[in-house]
Amino acid sequence: MHTQRGAAIAAAAVLFVALSGCSQNDGNSGGGKQQADNPASKTAQAVFTPLSAFVPSAPQPVKGTDGKFHLAYEVQMLNILSQPIAVHSVRAMAGDTTLQNLSGESLTPAIRVLGAQPPSGITDGGPAFSKPPGAVLGPGQSALVWMDVAVNSEADVPRDITHAIELEVLNASEPLYPKTLTENVADTHVRMIDPVVISSPLRGTHWVDGNGCCTTATPHRTALSPLNGNLYAPERFAIDFVQLNDQGLLFTGDKANIASYAYHGDDIHAVADGPIVAVKNDRPEQVPGTSPTGLKVDEYGGNYVVQYLGNGRYAFYAHLMPGDGVEVKVGEQLAKGDVIGKLGNSGNTDAPHLHFHVMDGPDPLASNGLPFVINDFTLEAQLTDGGLDAIIAGQPAQYEPAVKKATSTDEMPLYRDLLGF
Repeated sequence: MHTQRGAAIAAAAVLFVALSGCSQNDGNSGGGKQQADNPASKTAQAVFTPLSAFVPSAPQPVKGTDGKFHLAYEVQMLNILSQPIAVHSVRAMAGDTTLQNLSGESLTPAIRVLGAQPPSGITDGGPAFSKPPGAVLGPGQSALVWMDVAVNSEADVPRDITHAIELEVLNASEPLYPKTLTENVADTHVRMIDPVVISSPLRGTHWVDGNGCCTTATPHRTALSPLNGNLYAPERFAIDFVQLNDQGLLFTGDKANIASYAYHGDDIHAVADGPIVAVKNDRPEQVPGTSPTGLKVDEYGGNYVVQYLGNGRYAFYAHLMPGDGVEVKVGEQLAKGDVIGKLGNSGNTDAPHLHFHVMDGPDPLASNGLPFVINDFTLEAQLTDGGLDAIIAGQPAQYEPAVKKATSTDEMPLYRDLLGF
């Protein structure tokens, strides 16, 4: 399975993009509030913003097993100046209410500057900047910030979000802009659409949600696909499913022997009714215990199936066994629960697992990930922080004491959840 040491599927593409290669805007976001079409209407005063920012894909709320409603999305930034800009904080705002505040230690893992790093000596909060920045964008550089706005109830989900970005430029240019300022930019509507409801693609107990939403600690959440001139985030809500035995072990015996993983070859089931639109079944299985190298972009999913779920949503089942391990064909109409193949270890994988996500197009990489909820399952427990690395190393699972066994209905599993189907 993918870990922080093993790249996610979309990490096949190196994380560098041309500054013009931003993802498609869905019309629900922009760098600032749009002006009214009426020329007689009162226009807002123009404000110089050295850092432009927008939300490439408007967020959609989904209820997680923690009982909160999550809005997982990205903010893309561009430094339009010919000098460095330090980003000190990013706040998601609904009116005057702060929904999420990324600053200091919380901002650093959530922001990634694309391209070369700025010159040394300007990132340490010394004479260049008033305090240590979360990130520094050099002239013309872009950055991505991964947001996870979580609210306590559906009634608390905002309809619109803007972002207050506290920044500092290396040298002020009064009166055009001061050295430090806060921009209110990257307005976005929230897509008030219910996530697709699916059944589980697996059966049995002790399934671990590896690399699921919404933390930036997983390679899924921060995976980007620079393809066809656009930047996609296909794995925004993707899960790697692995199964533990009753002793809490991922494997018994030799880690490099695929037979040591008891769940290898388990049936994978269709999560809903719908036709098959893509199949790949001729990729070999990998040796467990190490991540493969030399894969082409289209080989990272290994053997896979793409199923159309309706309403512009597609299910992606990846890393299946080859040959008869994929039991369906393109054009075949499936009913929920039908077996589509066997869990394998093909493609970009270091242990047998099922990679599953829902996306807005049929291409597993050139698409954006969409939230989903599973109609019925048991939340058995939750692995401790670092517990995923422990089970991959062959140690018994350790669980968070505060998480109690419970039945879940129409919720999205979260990272490190232990699940029963």
